[in-house]
Amino acid sequence: MEELAEAAKDAAALHGVLMRIQETPNSTELVTYAPFTLFPTPVPKAVFLQALAVQTHYNTLVDKISQDPEFLQEALASTIEVDDFTARLFKIHQQILKEGRSQSIVLGLNRSDYMLDQRDDGSSSLKQIEINTFAASFGGLSSRTPDVHRRILQMAGRLEESQRILDNNPAAGLAGAVAKAWELYGSERAIVMFLVEENQRNIFDQRCIESELWKRNITTKRKRFGDVCKTGYLDQDKRLFVDGQEVAVVYFRNGYMPQNYLSEQTWDARLLMERSLAVKCPDISTHLAGTKKVQQVLARPGVLERFFPNQPQVVEQIRATFAGLYTLDMGPDGDKTVEIALADPDRYVLKPQREGGGNNIYGSEICQVLQRVKGTAERTAYILMDKIHPAPVKNYLLRRDAPLQIRNCLSELGVFGTYVRQGEDMVMNECVGHLLRTKNSEDSDGGVAAGVAVLDNPLLY
Repeated sequence: MEELAEAAKDAAALHGVLMRIQETPNSTELVTYAPFTLFPTPVPKAVFLQALAVQTHYNTLVDKISQDPEFLQEALASTIEVDDFTARLFKIHQQILKEGRSQSIVLGLNRSDYMLDQRDDGSSSLKQIEINTFAASFGGLSSRTPDVHRRILQMAGRLEESQRILDNNPAAGLAGAVAKAWELYGSERAIVMFLVEENQRNIFDQRCIESELWKRNITTKRKRFGDVCKTGYLDQDKRLFVDGQEVAVVYFRNGYMPQNYLSEQTWDARLLMERSLAVKCPDISTHLAGTKKVQQVLARPGVLERFFPNQPQVVEQIRATFAGLYTLDMGPDGDKTVEIALADPDRYVLKPQREGGGNNIYGSEICQVLQRVKGTAERTAYILMDKIHPAPVKNYLLRRDAPLQIRNCLSELGVFGTYVRQGEDMVMNECVGHLLRTKNSEDSDGGVAAGVAVLDNPLLY
């Protein structure tokens, strides 16, 4: 195993499955392999195909929600009363509605995340954890991991299994949608601007997508909020310029957490970009469509039908992936949710309106939070969701400076979807690949970037 693990790490480096190190997150002088599993994880073929098949419907759903201001107002009314961050985003959304959208081209790069809920009869059902409409990561590195697991399985004498590792190239699919939006924008001089975080450990994941765009002779630039604050402006036609260059597409890889907005100037920069003619990925209404509160409201009876009238099969396909979701709004329904959670906290997950991993609340901590907020409107900043119970699988998690130990592991399947709409016309709507992340079953929450989960590949059976 030690020998195999060493060879696996070399294979990861060889194939570019890399991250910058914690100590120097903004320098590529020293890098390490991105954490990954030694072996691919078995995943039932039927549920895997189900997740791929429903993705284009999820793309359509997100896009329809983003175009329905009444629904967003209604869904988020209680949340924006108590959650400052969501309220600030909603204020920008309202200003854009008031002024009128400058750009009719909409670009969506989404990732819908699932776990397999183990049934009593041993079969498993696909249950959605969340949909990410903002900075959905690891499309780049997950395009490089299949070759790593193929090599490991060959070295372990598992030739037949090595040939069953699926090709997977989300990076090309994500870049294809960005390229389509850039092309529709219609200026060859204009650039695609990646709006990036201050610390950029996960730069290679994004570089994979940049590389695909450069292959198409599309210029990409990486800018921080500070650059937009200093040099960003709109001309009389609302075209966005940053550092003197016209921006065709703003691809947000930063701006989904309160701590990303360090000052009022940062919020002004976000508003400037939203008001501009540049295509935003996501635009502000699509950002709001990805909130946990919207996810919970969608699970109410009759709500999906609003977006898919006369399409019962589509509604059924989407609804089949919903886990139990419960409101914490003030009133009898919210009171009932508080009661069921306090009575049996281990059955649930308490979720705030936050992205980026590491935010969810479990077990006895649910009781602590709910006891504190149960009688106040503050509870409406959260939603409650059924805890999903996947079957654990034994594997080795390869991580820098961590000993090689066999672990009980749980996996989460992400499916990447892209769409481009121009006015009323859906120009593109595709499922472009998948991501499997695996973690030690003792860790409750957190993604790869948060340092808990590791990259993986499905081995279908």
